[in-house]
Amino acid sequence: MAKKAVKKKAAPKKAAPKKAAPKAAPAAKKAVTPLTQTQVVTALAEKCDVNKKVAKTLLDELGALAIAETKRSGKFVLPGLGRFVKSERKARTGRNPATGATIKIPARTVVKFRVAKAAADAIVPAKKK
Repeated sequence: MAKKAVKKKAAPKKAAPKKAAPKAAPAAKKAVTPLTQTQVVTALAEKCDVNKKVAKTLLDELGALAIAETKRSGKFVLPGLGRFVKSERKARTGRNPATGATIKIPARTVVKFRVAKAAADAIVPAKKK
């Protein structure tokens, strides 16, 4: 008589210890997304009592005017908001952070936006002394 092969039961696996649930940040602020171009156009159209097509044209022309004037004269002022300023950066030496090698960084022209004091104080009030 042949013996039957008996399957042994595998030992039950131990359950992995449960990880603690991540704690939610106290009073977490909801992420605020910036306005899209469509939302800006809609807001302008409602505020100025014009249709969206006119508001979009106005926004596009203001952008084109800012670019053209900054390119031509080096400055463009948006009253109450700030100004675009074309600025020259000198050539300088720098370091490659990966290798530490010294490199030459060429001179270049950049555009900066300087926020008007009234706008900055309206967004982030100045500290009282």
